Amino acid sequence: MRIYLTGLLVLLTTALHAQDTLRLSIRQADSLFLQHNLEILAEKYQIDIAKSVEIQDKLWNNPTFGVEISAYNPSRGALDVGRHGQKAFTIQQLITRAGKRNKQVALDVESTRKTEFQFYNLIRTLKFELRQIFFESYYLEQTVALYDNQIATLTTTVSAFDKEYNRKNISLKEVVRLKALLFELTNERANILFELQENQRDLRTLLSTEQPVKSIVDSTEIQRYHLDRYNLAALKEKALQSRADLKVAQSETKQAELNYTLQKALAKPDVQVGAVYDQASNYQNNYFGVNASIDLPFFNRNQGNIRAAKSNISYYKTAENAKQNSVSNEVDAAVQKVGIADKAFQSVEGQFTDQFQLLSNGIYDNFQKRNITLLEFIDFIETYNESIKEYNRLQADRIKVYEELNYVVGEELFN
Repeated sequence: MRIYLTGLLVLLTTALHAQDTLRLSIRQADSLFLQHNLEILAEKYQIDIAKSVEIQDKLWNNPTFGVEISAYNPSRGALDVGRHGQKAFTIQQLITRAGKRNKQVALDVESTRKTEFQFYNLIRTLKFELRQIFFESYYLEQTVALYDNQIATLTTTVSAFDKEYNRKNISLKEVVRLKALLFELTNERANILFELQENQRDLRTLLSTEQPVKSIVDSTEIQRYHLDRYNLAALKEKALQSRADLKVAQSETKQAELNYTLQKALAKPDVQVGAVYDQASNYQNNYFGVNASIDLPFFNRNQGNIRAAKSNISYYKTAENAKQNSVSNEVDAAVQKVGIADKAFQSVEGQFTDQFQLLSNGIYDNFQKRNITLLEFIDFIETYNESIKEYNRLQADRIKVYEELNYVVGEELFN
């Protein structure tokens, strides 16, 4: 089992560093994401499509041209279309009434705005995912570094105890217990590497790269996460003004209102006007005439579509109000989570880690000098590793909740 895990760790480490690694700060990762993420690039085409619909609906209807010729005249034969034969030409143009074309274009413009808001909301969502994974990966790598150091030191200690056992100076039980601790640390390190590999997969997908990504974080990146400049009311107001998904809901309400106006306009019948030239089949030769036609709205006055459009306004307005309420509650919850994370972090920051590190520095020497027992040594190593691992996770979770606040407000709050 130990051989299997060692081989597995070698494979994971090799896979992680086989290619040139992209060493990125969060700002560099954001920039690469915006330039290369395939979902974002694909969504841009939806905006182009929506704008193309606008262009199409702004165009006037084409005129209709018709030709009628004499196919057969019993006295003159087939295709009698000459000077004394028969042919007729018509041209017609549809003229829309009640501003239908302008109302349709206004609806298209709002549809384009909605598509743009959906695009910005996609960026918001994917960026939040990127930043969560980025910082989580950084702190997982810090934990791996801890295990690497512990495993290297413990391996040396086990080798030394093996020699002492061969000299009959210590018992087999102590050697086996140390080897079990080494196996436990190796196994825990493997589990963290599994998490890192999953994060690597997601980071590469978000950044559209095949290279491994290494998160680079300095103290200035961490220090900018604080809430001193903002209060809850201001954050809620920002969210209601900035959230792209809320703007999508507002745009849907606006589209419903525009569609209602359009459906009422569609109840007004359009007029078709035209002209006709008839060579020989009318009451006189070389007849020129004009014509016009209009539907008579006796039965179909678009009643059903108008009623449905009116109900749609109520539906989307209710959905918009629900979204506003949800946004407000999300901001409230995110602020509460930030407070909890800050309080937990401040309770252990600095003094806790310094004391643990100070104690850790001499623990191996004291154990080898037999100043502490095997059980005390193992208990300390397990407690120390678990505490540092949880401390790193706490730091990652703290940044995650701040990024969640960015996400629910819809703005960059911590520049």
